[in-house]
Amino acid sequence: MSEGFDSREAFVARFGGVFEHSPWIAARAWDAGLPSDAATADGLHAALVAPFRAASREERLGVLLAHPDLAGRLAVRGELTADSTAEQASAGLDKCTPEEFARFQSLNNAYKARFGFPFILAVRGLTRAAILANFEGRVDNDTETEFATATAQVERIALLRLREMLP
Repeated sequence: MSEGFDSREAFVARFGGVFEHSPWIAARAWDAGLPSDAATADGLHAALVAPFRAASREERLGVLLAHPDLAGRLAVRGELTADSTAEQASAGLDKCTPEEFARFQSLNNAYKARFGFPFILAVRGLTRAAILANFEGRVDNDTETEFATATAQVERIALLRLREMLP
């Protein structure tokens, strides 16, 4: 059991959103038994990453598909999760010029058409220009490289979220 969590339900309620809309990862981490360092962001991250990495490709694809587009329609409509809203705002994606917004839409559409999942990048601390440059650099990758890059970015996002939540 993790500090302060005497039930699976409480643990999943607190950490089920660390991987976007994927509480099954927290549930599997709990079921596997949490390590003694699970009260720290890095320790809990390792416990959560294990079932994510052990999951089938289809399950990991489901996690990728749960992520919103950067500067996309959900953001415009205010329908992102609180974490995604804060992360995108920290990078200034809520302040795109019309030209930047159009570029994001074009890249989002091209990327999803090519790979079948949204472009994922841990944007906290990056500028819009850096995000666009990263986007443009990755859209021509092969599918396996991009799947690996996207899953690594999902893991990074989870770590950053946990560092906000835990000491």
